[in-house]
Amino acid sequence: MMWRNASLGRRLMIGAGVFITAALIVAAILISFVLHRFVQGQIDQRLDGQILFLASMLEVDGGGNMHLAGSADGPPFDRRRHGWYWQVSGPNNVLRSRSLDGGDLAPPDIRNRRAPPPPPPPRADGDPPPRERPLPADGEGPYGRMLHFRILNVTVSGTPVTIVASAPRDAVRGPLWEAMRTLSLSLGVLGIALICAMLIQVRLGLRPLERLRQAVADVRSGRRDTVPNAQPDEVQPLATELNALLVQNAANLERARKHVSNLAHGLKTPLATLAVALKKQPPGSDDLHGLVVLMDRRIRHHLGRARSAALGGPVRTRTEIALHVADLGLVLDKVNADKTIDFVNHIPAGVTVACEQQDVDEMLGNVLENAFSWCRGKVTVGSREEMRSVVIAVEDDGPGLSPEQMSQAVQAGQRLDESSPGFGFGLSITRELAELYAGSLALDRSPLGGLRVEIRLPSASLD
Repeated sequence: MMWRNASLGRRLMIGAGVFITAALIVAAILISFVLHRFVQGQIDQRLDGQILFLASMLEVDGGGNMHLAGSADGPPFDRRRHGWYWQVSGPNNVLRSRSLDGGDLAPPDIRNRRAPPPPPPPRADGDPPPRERPLPADGEGPYGRMLHFRILNVTVSGTPVTIVASAPRDAVRGPLWEAMRTLSLSLGVLGIALICAMLIQVRLGLRPLERLRQAVADVRSGRRDTVPNAQPDEVQPLATELNALLVQNAANLERARKHVSNLAHGLKTPLATLAVALKKQPPGSDDLHGLVVLMDRRIRHHLGRARSAALGGPVRTRTEIALHVADLGLVLDKVNADKTIDFVNHIPAGVTVACEQQDVDEMLGNVLENAFSWCRGKVTVGSREEMRSVVIAVEDDGPGLSPEQMSQAVQAGQRLDESSPGFGFGLSITRELAELYAGSLALDRSPLGGLRVEIRLPSASLD
């Protein structure tokens, strides 16, 4: 399950890393085998050449004693106790190289070897009969050194003779290890280069997916309506399906908005008629009129929730905050003309949120209305951007709220002052609308002395 959830880049890098490592190990083994065969072949050729040279110079007298027609101690068989030896063994005597320094060359199983067959008859074309190839063997030689032997059993003048030539095993291992050190360094450099190339290839290969992810994020934040159609062949079907889903969601959103609008008209007309009818009732039924107003407020509240819930798909709207705050401040200043209020709007132009304009007006209107109602003489509005969100802060210099009152104020229908007008739905509606846009509402003490209300909404500013 963990492997299924691993990132594509990690999968590609692990797979390529394992393949490159395995390929380099197999290549090193194969190359070392080939090098060993090559070096071993060179050593065997030199030893076989020495054996053939000895066989060509070997003579046997009438008494069965062997001797050489010349010197056979040329390089490298002239270095004493170096491992390069030769020895000719016959029934009556043994001939040795000077490099043996009096030692005896005893290759494995040399005494148990069968005598060679009699020489074949001469060929019709007059060429000499083919010689038997020397046989390899490995074992310990004189002076405790490991040797590689080449052994040939021949018959000279009817006398069976065994010719042995040897070389130190280091003559094979030394060049092989030297070549393998260079080879290992080369393969290591090649492996690093391949891994770097693999990392670059993975990053370049996954870049279209990163661009597609950014395009989907832009659709979600309202920067674009659909993802670009120009995609690589492997990603094109996914982009096509995403665009089809966006078109379908847009159609569903439009139908939901129409249903909400029809429901609003269908409910508000009977309520308006009921409110007019209640005005004609006797004075003792005034609280029925309050219930009608409360029903109207709750219907508008739930219609707003339905409208915002319909926006749960990709956000397509962008609302600039500064202009709406300025307009609301101007209206509320006239409504509260009985007191002098210093309204300061610190929100810079260009700050936008990914919310419907009506919802922004309702959220800011509820919060600013409370601030204007409870302030002593000053209301400030500011904003800041955090990651992909915009935080709008509304502060006043009024009496403020205690922590217990703050938690109570955001609950639907809770009024902290029964003598003031309203039904206690303002902050709760604002909180619910903000949460429907994946935002939040927070209350705190203001440095001005009153209440500080922060509304967090998704940002729609273009990067």
